[in-house]
Amino acid sequence: MPGRSQPVEVPRGSDALFMLRRIRDEAHRFANTFHRELRGKRMTASSLDGIAGLGEARKKRLVQVMGGVNAVKKATLDDLKALSFLPDAVAEAVHAKFHTD
Repeated sequence: MPGRSQPVEVPRGSDALFMLRRIRDEAHRFANTFHRELRGKRMTASSLDGIAGLGEARKKRLVQVMGGVNAVKKATLDDLKALSFLPDAVAEAVHAKFHTD
């Protein structure tokens, strides 16, 4: 309690303690549900999203051919341009997204 140095004693088995436990449990349930929603949204987003000319099909094929998103991030511009299914403009856009030199 604000302004008191001693804690409030709530007897075991009382209705007040039961209510405080229910409030605590509900707060934790709400926080865990919210965290799961955020984590779920974050796990469906890719760092390849938003690159012009790179749709779902090309993105899937690019990741498959390169061996993963991290490999795409590390790929050189020449590696990306060497892929026959990836136009040069899209290869340059992918490279520019991950290499800011």
